[in-house]
Amino acid sequence: MSGVVLATASADLEQRVHRATGGTARCLPPGPLPVDPAHLFRQLADGPRPGVVMLDDSVGAPGQALALADLLQRQCPDIAVVLVSDAGEEIALPAMRAGVRDVLDPAAEESHIRWVLDRAGHLVRHAHAFAASGASAAGAEEDRRDGRVIGVVSPKGGVGKTTVATNLAVGLAQKTSSPTVLVDLDVQFGDVASALNLDPEHSLLETVQGPATRDTMVLKTFLTQHASGLYVICGPPTPAAADNVTGPDVSRLLEMLASEFAYVVVDTAPGLSEHTLAALDRSTDLVLMTSMDVPGVRGLRKELDILGELGMIPDRHQVVLNMADRRSGLTTADVEATIRTGVDLVLPRSKAVPTSVNQGIPLLQNGVRDPMTKQLRRLVEHFAYSGAPTAPTAPAVRAVTAEVRAPMQAPTAVAPRPVPVAVMSKGPEPASAVAKNSAPKRPALKRTSVIGRHRARARARWAR
Repeated sequence: MSGVVLATASADLEQRVHRATGGTARCLPPGPLPVDPAHLFRQLADGPRPGVVMLDDSVGAPGQALALADLLQRQCPDIAVVLVSDAGEEIALPAMRAGVRDVLDPAAEESHIRWVLDRAGHLVRHAHAFAASGASAAGAEEDRRDGRVIGVVSPKGGVGKTTVATNLAVGLAQKTSSPTVLVDLDVQFGDVASALNLDPEHSLLETVQGPATRDTMVLKTFLTQHASGLYVICGPPTPAAADNVTGPDVSRLLEMLASEFAYVVVDTAPGLSEHTLAALDRSTDLVLMTSMDVPGVRGLRKELDILGELGMIPDRHQVVLNMADRRSGLTTADVEATIRTGVDLVLPRSKAVPTSVNQGIPLLQNGVRDPMTKQLRRLVEHFAYSGAPTAPTAPAVRAVTAEVRAPMQAPTAVAPRPVPVAVMSKGPEPASAVAKNSAPKRPALKRTSVIGRHRARARARWAR
């Protein structure tokens, strides 16, 4: 049995633990609980490092034992903590979040105490052995079939990325009935919580620190559940908290989530920050978004170019054009000519979206009849029916990697459709020729000419 240290004010509990460990357990001096691990080690008078620490919840102020347990798991993950408490199920969940290995009743018999301590020591030894076998563990991870990580990215803000990410996640949770989680990776100004009308108790910070980084069961206790059955990791409460989240933290979190959930939807921050690049590196699928305006389209072109050079565009990706409007002066063909690849899904501008965002009810949750809702369902069906992560690329997805690696050039002007010109002749023309030559007189050609001039001005802006 690993070395056991007990902190309690109960002489009876001390005797039972002493007998259960064969007289090897050490007790801390009488008094309040240590405030941190360093204080605990000083009280041990430079004795051997313990493998198990038992903390009596009745000693000190309420919650002090859990606070010390949390610090021990953060600073000394090689030490197992057993909490002695009679609170039962009320303290089980907070204890799990603090990294406590087991909760022991103060009136437990010696045999049960011995079993709890043996199991805690075994878990510590097993964790050491697992960490030592890094190479073999990495091989085992590769053989395991993980869920799909779908990254929703855009070079600029304000393109509706959060709206698409939340609707995609809600739609997958409802349509597939598979475990689905949505991660708000905009660590400074993430608004997934407001988009889903959630008041989360925990945020991204708790999932990348402490015991949640080592145990998927503990990690799940920090997730917030939505009415649709979707699980959500909301962004930090303040922008300053972003400094406590690193790229490796994001990679580890997505790896753990992919081992437990069939779909992991990641709403990233605009641009290519450290967190976004870490998410892209772990993504099996991408949703690349832009709005129907010149700055957004040119930004997506640059992002595709950079990601193509880095080799970070997976075979399975969707290019989504949001806020499409015929009156914007641009067409889907203009966008495709600029980004040098096809657009897979066009989301029309919708009056229902602002209401949905303000109410915190996604369109796919309230089922409103709207062209935008119909297109969002198409996006959900693409991921729901396109197979497992190792499946081949769906036919609707167009390869872009080879195209974006080529040097980007100004968009090639699309030649206007030829307008038939009447052939002047002295003699009468055949009836068929007269019918053809009468085509330029139709009003539609005048409208086409006006739109063509508008497109020409837009292309001149891109060429600059």
